Amino acid sequence: MGDVVSFRMANSPELRRGPDRRVQPRGGRREEDRDGFAPLVLLVGDDAGVVEQSEAVLAKLRFGVTVSGSVDDALRVLTGLRPDIVVASSADADRIRIEAPEHLPVVVMTDEMRADRGMLIEGIRQTLRLNRAK
Repeated sequence: MGDVVSFRMANSPELRRGPDRRVQPRGGRREEDRDGFAPLVLLVGDDAGVVEQSEAVLAKLRFGVTVSGSVDDALRVLTGLRPDIVVASSADADRIRIEAPEHLPVVVMTDEMRADRGMLIEGIRQTLRLNRAK
């Protein structure tokens, strides 16, 4: 029986889309996380291409990243997930700002940020810096 289980596991498809990052520190979502962990970014959107590219860039820079396909889903998980920052389209960002906790910073993903992920990263970092200064 043990051989059957190991055979199935050995032949199961790899579901990861990138390298195994589970051992790398990722944070911003648990009270017990130590200082120096990357902030947790919640990406909200239904444009799979934009979300996947943004997630890949953020993960490469060691941001903790989670994705929500809709504003309703994002609002449902905010209190449990406790992201440090939310990135969304302007329409989605307006609703999140109204219904989310007051202290949660929200970055509007502009067309320029969609085209240039460097601008997205800078927008996130700038917003985090401003929020820490408060």
